[in-house]
Amino acid sequence: MKRQKSNQGILSPDPLNFRSFGKIIGYPHKSSKGKVRNLWCIVHVEPARVGWRVAYLVLRDRTLGQMGCHPHSDETFEPVKGRSLLFVSLKKDLKGIKCFYLDKPLIVYKGVWHNLITLDPETEIKITENNHVASRHWPLGFRCRSYQDLLRCI
Repeated sequence: MKRQKSNQGILSPDPLNFRSFGKIIGYPHKSSKGKVRNLWCIVHVEPARVGWRVAYLVLRDRTLGQMGCHPHSDETFEPVKGRSLLFVSLKKDLKGIKCFYLDKPLIVYKGVWHNLITLDPETEIKITENNHVASRHWPLGFRCRSYQDLLRCI
């Protein structure tokens, strides 16, 4: 079920509304490739010569109190089980924070501020990123339980 923009401001990511923050992981133009043969393509390349790692996140946090970013590493968020929200911002500006349902696998670009909250008791997410990751943290100065809470704090 594809979610459209809701009255609460939470978006389902699509190639246009998520373009500034990253991209959706999927086969491009799949419908034009027929239905008989297997399809394979590279959907994202890190041009730097670095190793990478795969992590598995069991997310239990239901509140948001900070954002983080990785200045030198893109990062995938691939939902496995449960429902969650991905908060993203291009800069440290509360008014610039957007919220997306993590309802499909995504790539968040390096330098994009981001964090997650679960909508269930726990959510499981596969993460792929550079092997060595520098992180920066942006404490929001408050905790919120939803995108609506965040908007009330701005």
